[in-house]
Amino acid sequence: MFDDGTPIFQQLADRIAGDVLSGTYAEGDQVASTNEFAAFYRINPATAGKAVNLLVDRGVLYKRRGIGMFVADGAREHLAEQRRAAFAAEYVRPLVLEAAALGIDAADLRRMIDQETAP
Repeated sequence: MFDDGTPIFQQLADRIAGDVLSGTYAEGDQVASTNEFAAFYRINPATAGKAVNLLVDRGVLYKRRGIGMFVADGAREHLAEQRRAAFAAEYVRPLVLEAAALGIDAADLRRMIDQETAP
Protein backbone atom coordinates (compact mmCIF):
# COMPACT_ATOMS: atom_id res chain seq x y z
CA MET A 1 0.00 0.00 0.00
CA PHE A 2 2.81 2.42 0.92
CA ASP A 3 6.45 2.15 -0.13
CA ASP A 4 9.42 2.51 2.18
CA GLY A 5 11.19 5.21 0.15
CA THR A 6 8.95 8.14 1.06
CA PRO A 7 7.37 9.06 4.41
CA ILE A 8 3.84 7.69 4.73
CA PHE A 9 2.34 11.11 5.46
CA GLN A 10 3.81 12.41 2.18
CA GLN A 11 2.45 9.44 0.24
CA LEU A 12 -1.01 9.94 1.74
CA ALA A 13 -0.91 13.67 0.99
CA ASP A 14 0.07 12.84 -2.60
CA ARG A 15 -2.86 10.40 -2.88
CA ILE A 16 -5.35 12.94 -1.58
CA ALA A 17 -3.90 15.60 -3.90
CA GLY A 18 -4.15 13.13 -6.78
CA ASP A 19 -7.81 12.57 -5.93
CA VAL A 20 -8.39 16.33 -6.03
CA LEU A 21 -6.57 16.61 -9.34
CA SER A 22 -8.50 13.72 -10.89
CA GLY A 23 -11.85 15.10 -9.73
CA THR A 24 -12.57 12.38 -7.18
CA TYR A 25 -12.83 15.25 -4.71
CA ALA A 26 -14.27 18.44 -6.20
CA GLU A 27 -13.66 21.90 -4.80
CA GLY A 28 -15.89 22.33 -1.76
CA ASP A 29 -16.20 18.58 -1.15
CA GLN A 30 -15.58 17.25 2.32
CA VAL A 31 -12.73 14.75 2.51
CA ALA A 32 -12.45 11.88 4.95
CA SER A 33 -11.44 12.67 8.51
CA THR A 34 -7.96 11.87 9.76
CA ASN A 35 -9.43 8.99 11.76
CA GLU A 36 -11.17 7.65 8.64
CA PHE A 37 -7.94 7.88 6.63
CA ALA A 38 -6.07 6.20 9.49
CA ALA A 39 -8.57 3.34 9.71
CA PHE A 40 -8.78 2.85 5.95
CA TYR A 41 -5.01 2.82 5.39
CA ARG A 42 -4.23 1.22 8.76
CA ILE A 43 -1.85 3.97 9.80
CA ASN A 44 -1.43 6.06 12.92
CA PRO A 45 -3.99 8.90 13.15
CA ALA A 46 -1.11 11.33 13.77
CA THR A 47 0.39 10.30 10.42
CA ALA A 48 -2.93 10.90 8.68
CA GLY A 49 -3.21 14.24 10.46
CA LYS A 50 0.25 15.23 9.28
CA ALA A 51 -0.76 14.46 5.68
CA VAL A 52 -3.95 16.49 5.93
CA ASN A 53 -2.18 19.40 7.63
CA LEU A 54 0.42 19.42 4.88
CA LEU A 55 -2.38 19.92 2.35
CA VAL A 56 -3.92 22.63 4.54
CA ASP A 57 -0.55 24.41 4.60
CA ARG A 58 -0.38 24.17 0.80
CA GLY A 59 -3.86 25.62 0.38
CA VAL A 60 -5.38 22.43 -1.03
CA LEU A 61 -7.65 21.75 1.95
CA TYR A 62 -9.19 23.97 4.59
CA LYS A 63 -10.67 23.24 8.01
CA ARG A 64 -14.20 24.06 9.08
CA ARG A 65 -14.11 23.89 12.84
CA GLY A 66 -16.30 21.13 14.19
CA ILE A 67 -17.29 19.97 10.71
CA GLY A 68 -14.22 18.64 8.92
CA MET A 69 -11.80 19.19 6.08
CA PHE A 70 -12.84 20.46 2.67
CA VAL A 71 -11.21 20.97 -0.71
CA ALA A 72 -10.29 24.62 -1.16
CA ASP A 73 -11.46 26.76 -4.06
CA GLY A 74 -8.81 26.76 -6.78
CA ALA A 75 -7.13 23.64 -5.37
CA ARG A 76 -7.36 21.65 -8.60
CA GLU A 77 -5.77 24.39 -10.71
CA HIS A 78 -3.13 25.02 -8.04
CA LEU A 79 -2.20 21.32 -8.02
CA ALA A 80 -2.20 21.19 -11.82
CA GLU A 81 0.22 24.14 -11.96
CA GLN A 82 2.51 22.44 -9.45
CA ARG A 83 2.43 19.17 -11.40
CA ARG A 84 3.14 20.96 -14.69
CA ALA A 85 6.15 22.70 -13.15
CA ALA A 86 7.41 19.41 -11.69
CA PHE A 87 6.86 17.68 -15.05
CA ALA A 88 8.89 20.34 -16.82
CA ALA A 89 11.72 20.11 -14.29
CA GLU A 90 11.81 16.31 -14.09
CA TYR A 91 11.15 15.35 -17.71
CA VAL A 92 11.15 18.19 -20.21
CA ARG A 93 14.40 19.91 -19.19
CA PRO A 94 16.41 16.67 -19.14
CA LEU A 95 14.88 15.69 -22.50
CA VAL A 96 15.82 19.02 -24.06
CA LEU A 97 19.34 18.87 -22.62
CA GLU A 98 19.87 15.32 -23.90
CA ALA A 99 18.49 16.29 -27.31
CA ALA A 100 20.91 19.21 -27.47
CA ALA A 101 23.81 16.95 -26.48
CA LEU A 102 22.85 14.60 -29.34
CA GLY A 103 22.55 17.46 -31.83
CA ILE A 104 18.77 17.18 -32.12
CA ASP A 105 17.25 20.59 -32.80
CA ALA A 106 13.85 21.75 -31.57
CA ALA A 107 12.10 20.98 -34.87
CA ASP A 108 13.43 17.41 -34.94
CA LEU A 109 12.51 16.94 -31.29
CA ARG A 110 8.95 18.12 -32.03
CA ARG A 111 8.73 15.68 -34.94
CA MET A 112 9.91 12.84 -32.70
CA ILE A 113 7.31 13.73 -30.08
CA ASP A 114 4.60 14.00 -32.75
CA GLN A 115 5.53 10.52 -34.03
CA GLU A 116 5.30 9.07 -30.53
CA THR A 117 1.93 10.64 -29.86
CA ALA A 118 0.34 9.90 -33.23
CA PRO A 119 -2.56 7.41 -33.10
